[in-house]
Amino acid sequence: MKKIEPILHSFLDEQKICVSNITKNSKDLEDLIRLLIKARNNGKKIFTMGNGGSGSTASHFVSDLLKTAIIKDKKRFQAFSLTDNIPVILAWSNDVSYDRIFIEQLKNTVSNGDVVIAFSGSGNSKNLISALKFCKKNHVKCIGFSGSLGGKMKQYCDLCIRVPSTDMLTIESQHVLLCHGIVSTIRKLGNPQFKYN
Repeated sequence: MKKIEPILHSFLDEQKICVSNITKNSKDLEDLIRLLIKARNNGKKIFTMGNGGSGSTASHFVSDLLKTAIIKDKKRFQAFSLTDNIPVILAWSNDVSYDRIFIEQLKNTVSNGDVVIAFSGSGNSKNLISALKFCKKNHVKCIGFSGSLGGKMKQYCDLCIRVPSTDMLTIESQHVLLCHGIVSTIRKLGNPQFKYN
């Protein structure tokens, strides 16, 4: 049986390398933070979407925007995860196509100036790409979180934040870390006196 320690350390070392590379190229993250704050202040909606582990990240990020990012005397975020309504997802998937589960929800709710955030390790998920195409045509800001290649998704995104890795577990881990970094930054920008308990 192989030793556990070197395998585990190898994974953790890859996370350090990714964080170091992302830190050197953080302009897109800074632009995204400004965009989210602007959307909050202007009463615009934020939608997230993803499949599998990326779907759980989409849901988690909305949870943090709706609660963790609350700042006293500031407007609150209007954020919605398109992965959370299972009956709606199953209805569109069963009656039409799984490729339509996000775009059909967006047709009901998205407006000019809103923000849509897609999470995908490969950047090639058909349901994300069709939703992003629709949003681009309707003047919605499109944001992508992907792996090192960005996939087809990046051509439809105003900003595409790419994790410098092709390992899916690393990409998904980094996406959650980046979302936490975004929320933490928003809180501290809004309240310089804020300290974690």
